[in-house]
Amino acid sequence: MSEKKLVGIVMGSTSDWDVMKEAAQVCKDFGISYEARALSAHRSPIELEEWITSMQERGCQAFIAGAGGAAHLAGVVAAQTILPTFGVPMPSKYMKGLDSLLATVQMPKGIPVPTLAIGEAGAANAALAVIAMLALHDEAVRAKLVAFRVAQSEKVRNATLPELN
Repeated sequence: MSEKKLVGIVMGSTSDWDVMKEAAQVCKDFGISYEARALSAHRSPIELEEWITSMQERGCQAFIAGAGGAAHLAGVVAAQTILPTFGVPMPSKYMKGLDSLLATVQMPKGIPVPTLAIGEAGAANAALAVIAMLALHDEAVRAKLVAFRVAQSEKVRNATLPELN
């Protein structure tokens, strides 16, 4: 069995990495093990299914799926596991990600895909949502998340606006 990975990050193509690397970076910053892959629900469904199974066997606790257009990837991942699967709508050429957002958020009743914002903010927040979930049963993760939130608050409290000329 390969190394334990708590989070599986998946996207339909390598071109989605510019967005999904935000989820990976948040995991890395919090010391959360992850594995990121480019796998397609349409072009590599067998490999996707094998990867999901492998991740579960290695202790995965949640998936983050970057899904564009019709958002099949997030739905397919969620359908193949009972682990939480968070959807990140990908920006798209013609609809700027609105198609991805609507497809992800409108998953049929019964197989939920909690959906975040379109793009980089959604990817980072998906990882933070997974971290909050992990913090329920891991005091070290909880402490890091609390410290992160305190630092965010301090940054806002200490912010100053530029003087007018």
